[in-house]
Amino acid sequence: MNNSPSWQGDLVLPCLNEAEALPWVLERVPAGWRAIVVDNGSSDGSADIARAHGATVVHEERRGFGAACHAGLTAAEAEFVAFCDCDATLDPGALTRVSHPVRTGSADLVLARRRPTARGAWPVHARLGNHALSRMVRRRTGVRLHDLGPLRAARRTALLDLQLSDRRSGYPLQMVVRAADAGWRITETEIDYLPRTGKSKVTGTWLGTWHAVRDMQAVLR
Repeated sequence: MNNSPSWQGDLVLPCLNEAEALPWVLERVPAGWRAIVVDNGSSDGSADIARAHGATVVHEERRGFGAACHAGLTAAEAEFVAFCDCDATLDPGALTRVSHPVRTGSADLVLARRRPTARGAWPVHARLGNHALSRMVRRRTGVRLHDLGPLRAARRTALLDLQLSDRRSGYPLQMVVRAADAGWRITETEIDYLPRTGKSKVTGTWLGTWHAVRDMQAVLR
């Protein structure tokens, strides 16, 4: 008996008050991918909107980007898993291209390198923080990355084997570091980065960027 799901991959979308952006994001999820929206305590009806657009909704009471991402990972069932912000800065339609190297076996983890499409799409402070962290990752692991992109894809069981423990902003970085330590083939591919829909809760502010960088520095230590 084949217990595999009928879809090829699960797309994890950590969500905190993204009611404005969710319809656009969910409408652009490629065929063959199941959207898993992880509601991290939204008060704007995000969970109901996600269900109305056909997404599977998971509730994660513990606040934190990593907590939401990991709840989505543990809820996933497909062979391939991808992660993406659900603020409409990234087009999920690119997922087919981003995941292709993993699905064909030529890479173990693919990160989408962001290319801003408009002034202000990627604030200077957020870009500088990302650049500094990418350099730290290169020194720590030897992996040459330009961006710790929020859109990424890998195999589900391999991700679970990494035993990721960070539940804050350091989760994406911990994934890359542990994958590199495990000998994974990590690559990048470019993707358009759009102005976000709604109010930013992390890298759109200096304070949010500082907290994210602090969390990621803790992972590197």
